[in-house]
Amino acid sequence: MHEQRARTARPPASPRAPVTLPGVLRGLLKTTRPKQWVKNTLVIAAPAAAGRLFSMPSLLRLGLTFALFTACAAAVYLINDARDAEADRAHPVKCRRPVAAGQVPVPVAYAVGGVLAVLGPLLAARLTPPLVPVLLTAYLGMQLAYCVALKHVLVVDLVVVTTGFLMRAMIGGVALGIPLSRWFLITTGFGALFMVSAKRYSEAVQMAGKAGATRALLTEYTTGYLRFVWQLAAGVAVLAYCLWALEGHRGPAAGLLPWRQLSMVAFILAILRYAVFADRGTAGEPEDVVLGDRALALIGLAWLAMYGLAVAHW
Repeated sequence: MHEQRARTARPPASPRAPVTLPGVLRGLLKTTRPKQWVKNTLVIAAPAAAGRLFSMPSLLRLGLTFALFTACAAAVYLINDARDAEADRAHPVKCRRPVAAGQVPVPVAYAVGGVLAVLGPLLAARLTPPLVPVLLTAYLGMQLAYCVALKHVLVVDLVVVTTGFLMRAMIGGVALGIPLSRWFLITTGFGALFMVSAKRYSEAVQMAGKAGATRALLTEYTTGYLRFVWQLAAGVAVLAYCLWALEGHRGPAAGLLPWRQLSMVAFILAILRYAVFADRGTAGEPEDVVLGDRALALIGLAWLAMYGLAVAHW
């Protein structure tokens, strides 16, 4: 009996590493998800489309806006990880997050996240146009509500994540006082919904028949529904982009060729190429798809070249 108990007894948990200041600082940085900061480069989307990236004042203001948005996003990550620390410790992958692993104490994560959440909008109120702090505050409120409750609500979770991307694209134009085209906003919004729903679809396909969903709602969504969402979003994004590109046409082409209109071809090809990975259920990490597929990268470069030529009127 004693031998059986010894065989079935669980090994004692390994002691956690002692908390040190350098370790806490490294953990805080890791918790802010530096790899995700690339998403915040969407702040240059509207200024780039308007040809406003070629002056030092614009670049400085955009750099400040990027930094403030990154600080607000970091605040959300810190508060989210502090709130989910106990649940993350039971997850095979998330248990390695610094807060869950004990590298960053939960009160420290809450405190740093709270400071960033307050400082971001306050600095924006002093250094940027009035609508920038409004957007940052709205982003923080929406994302914190997502962490607490909205991520458990069907469809609303997709809308919240998509709106976060849309706010990134909007804030750059707002910071420089650029009027935002309705077609630009629709293209950005539905393009983001396409990628978000394709990611959810891929996760649902990969976990089919397996226990332990990484997202609670994946067990409530059906793959058929998620497929419908990304297909619908792709169609609306393509239509809106075409209308946006044609909206910029005013009489004879200002450059050698109508580059803005020709860029529709590259945009549609990019959507079709990305849809291949979505259909296979391998679009779980959008950045890996975009950077890992050579054909998609070349299509993206062709689109950038054509749109750049359109903005430069060549």
